[in-house]
Amino acid sequence: MAEDKARTVKGAFETSSEVIEESFRKHRDSKLRILLGLYKGQYLRLFGAVLLFAVKHCPVWVLPIATANIINTATNPDENALRDIIINVAVMVVLVAQNVLSNYFHVSLYSKVIRGVEAGLRSTMVTKLQKLSMTFHNEIQTGRLQSKMIRDVEQIEGLSSQIFISVLSIIMNIIVAFGVVVSTSMTVFLFFLGTIPVAVLIRTVFRKTINTRNREFRKEMEETAVAVTEMTELIPVTRAHALEDVETKQLNGQLKRTAEKGFRLDVIQSFFGSISWASFQIFQVVCLGFTGWLAACGTILPGDVVMYQTYFSTIVNQVSGIITLLPIISKGLEAVSSVGEILLSDDIEEPDEKPEIGEVYGDIEFKNVTFQFRDADTPVLNDLSFTVKRGETVAFVGASGAGKTTILNLVIGFLKPQSGQVLIDGKDINEFSLKSYRRHIAVVPQNAMIFTGTLRENITYGTETTDDGFLAEVIESANLTELVHSLPEGLDTRINEHGANLSGGQRQRVSIARAFIRRPRILILDEATSALDTVSERKIQESVDRLVQDRTTLIVAHRLSTIRNADRIAVIGDGGLLEYGTFDELMEKKGEFYHMRTLQG
Repeated sequence: MAEDKARTVKGAFETSSEVIEESFRKHRDSKLRILLGLYKGQYLRLFGAVLLFAVKHCPVWVLPIATANIINTATNPDENALRDIIINVAVMVVLVAQNVLSNYFHVSLYSKVIRGVEAGLRSTMVTKLQKLSMTFHNEIQTGRLQSKMIRDVEQIEGLSSQIFISVLSIIMNIIVAFGVVVSTSMTVFLFFLGTIPVAVLIRTVFRKTINTRNREFRKEMEETAVAVTEMTELIPVTRAHALEDVETKQLNGQLKRTAEKGFRLDVIQSFFGSISWASFQIFQVVCLGFTGWLAACGTILPGDVVMYQTYFSTIVNQVSGIITLLPIISKGLEAVSSVGEILLSDDIEEPDEKPEIGEVYGDIEFKNVTFQFRDADTPVLNDLSFTVKRGETVAFVGASGAGKTTILNLVIGFLKPQSGQVLIDGKDINEFSLKSYRRHIAVVPQNAMIFTGTLRENITYGTETTDDGFLAEVIESANLTELVHSLPEGLDTRINEHGANLSGGQRQRVSIARAFIRRPRILILDEATSALDTVSERKIQESVDRLVQDRTTLIVAHRLSTIRNADRIAVIGDGGLLEYGTFDELMEKKGEFYHMRTLQG
C-alpha cells in the first residue's frame, strides 16, 4: 500500500529522468529549447493552466471596457442609463468572484507541473552523479556540485515560473489590449505600436552585458559554495592551529569578490530597468495627451480616453515587465548551462550495459597493468603483474604515493588501467557489470564514513534485510558489544553528523561491522588502523582477523606490525613490485621491507 502511494506521488510530482536527459542531449545548443523539452508529456496540463489563467485574469481585461461604458453612459444619459450601469457592474462582480476558484485550479495545475520538473531534475542529477566516474568526482569540488543541485535548479524552477506565469500574463495582456484597441480605433493602435521598437532597442543594447555579468556572478557563487564547504570541514584543524583569523580573512576575500560581481550585476540590471521604466512612462503621458486631443476633436468619446489610457498603461507595464524579466530569464538560462555540465558529461563509469558477473570466488590477477593519472608526467604503476588466490590475505606496503591505494581502486573498479588487465576469477573487470561485482566486495577506508542516523542504520547500510541473530553476531565480531550496551537506546541510538559522538576507534569498528554485514568475498582495507591509538588498534585488529577469514583480502598498511599474519606482503615502489613474500621471508631477505620494518621499530 505504501509503495503504491509512493509511486502515485512520484508520478504526479516528478518528471522522468529519460525526458530530462533527452531534452538536454537533443537541444544542447539551445537553452530555451532544453527548458521547454523538460515539460514533454506535461503540455496538456500547461494548456489547461493557460486556459484557467485567461479565465481568472479576464476581470482585468473587461474592467476598462466596463469603466468606459459607465462613463459614457453617465456623460450622455438616456432612458436606459440605469439599466446599462447595473449590467456593467453585475458583469464585473461575477467575473471578479469567479477569480477565486479559477485561480486555485490554475495554481494547482502549473505548480504540480513545475514542481514535478524541479524534483525530476534533482533526481536525474543524483542518478547521473551515481553513474559518473570517480575521476569526475575527484576533479570537481563538493561545494560546486551542491550549488548546481540546489541553487541552479532553483533558478531553473524560477525561470519556468516566469515563462509560464509572468511571460504568459504579459503576452495575454498585450494581445487583449491590442485586440480591443485595433477593433475600436486604428489611429490609436498605430500610436501604440510605437512602443515596440523602443523595447527592442533597449533589449539589444543591454543583452550581452547582462548575460556576461550573470555568468560571472554564477561562477563566483559556485566558488563561494566550494569555499564555505571547505571552511566548515576544516574548522577542527583551523581551531587547533589558531588559524581562525587566516581562514576568516580568506573566506571574507571570496565573499567580497562575490559581492562585487553581484553589485556589478545589480547595477546593470537596475540601469536597464530604470531606462525602460522612464521611456515607457513618457510614452504613457504622451498617450494621455494624444487620446485627450482625439476626444476634444470628437473622434472618440470621453470614456474612451480612460479605456485607451488603461490599455496603454497595461501595454507599457507589460513591455516594462518583459524587460524587467530579461535579467531573471538570463540568470535562469545560465543555470540550465550549469546543470548541463553534469547531465551532458560523458565521463560515465559504465557507459554500456554489461552482463552480471554472477558468483565471485575471489581470485585476483594484475596482468601487465599500467596506470597514469591525467595530470601526471609518469605512470604511478608500470607493467605491474601479480596474483592473489581466493581466500588469501595480501598486504601492500610502500612509500606514500607509490601506488598502493591506486591498486585497491583498480580492484574496486574506480580506476581503469591505460594498458594491461585486472582479472577477477579470470574475467577482465571491464567485461562485466561493476555494480553486480561490487555486491560481493566490502571496503573499510582509512576514514570511516558515518552518516546521521541510528547505529543500526549505519551498520546495515546497503542491505535490504538483516537477520537479528546475524546482526548480533556481526556486532560481537566487530567488538561493538560494549559500545551498544553503553548507548542510551542501544542500536537505535542516533549518531551525530560524521559520528561526532563516537571515538575514532568506535567509528572504525562500525565501518568494519558494515563490511561484515555484507558477507563479502573480497575485502579491501585501506589503512584502517593508521590513525588510531594502540588500544583501539588492537581491538580493530581483532575485528579484522575475524573478518578476513575465508575471504580474499587486500590490505594497505601503514603500521607493518599489523600485517604479520598476511599470507603475502607486496612492497610497491618505482611503479612496480619491489618485493613479494611472507613477513618472515621478507625479513630474512633484509631488503626494502626489512629496512621499512626496522625504521618503525
